Amino acid sequence: MSEERRKDKVSANVKFGDVEQTFVGNADDVWSLINRFFSKTMPGLKILNNIILTVDLQRLIEDCKGIIAVTNEGIAVLAPKEQLTDNEALMLYLLAAHLAQKSGLAETAALTKEAFANSLGKSTKIISTRLGELARKGYLTKRDGDYEISTIGIKMLQNELLPKLKAMTSV
Repeated sequence: MSEERRKDKVSANVKFGDVEQTFVGNADDVWSLINRFFSKTMPGLKILNNIILTVDLQRLIEDCKGIIAVTNEGIAVLAPKEQLTDNEALMLYLLAAHLAQKSGLAETAALTKEAFANSLGKSTKIISTRLGELARKGYLTKRDGDYEISTIGIKMLQNELLPKLKAMTSV
């Protein structure tokens, strides 16, 4: 077998309870075999997958083109801020921070009230009020005084705000 073909091979060992299996092949085949293993081993997992909320990172990045940006210097909202509500702008900054962390350009996806105030030119009192509203809706989480977007928040942006902003920018 050539060195190049050997590099394409993936090996995964899965153990669930008393059942253990090793899968070898290309990445797609191994992934498929692992899914089949769990579907047979845990039939309830297949049903559970229908209600698990996940984010397709590749699709999310595509949806964000022209609306937010992640650079080595930080994050930016490219959408016209004067056309955004405070809550929409806050959510876009949180989304950009999330993508910066996922891309390895930031260590954390969390932002402070002060960072929001500086970016939006608003008082920390207004920012604090808006963040509280978003937290009550489940769109963000607060950890140690910093804020991160939640999966529900990302889905809301993908389903509601991002399409609206795309339509505005393509006019």
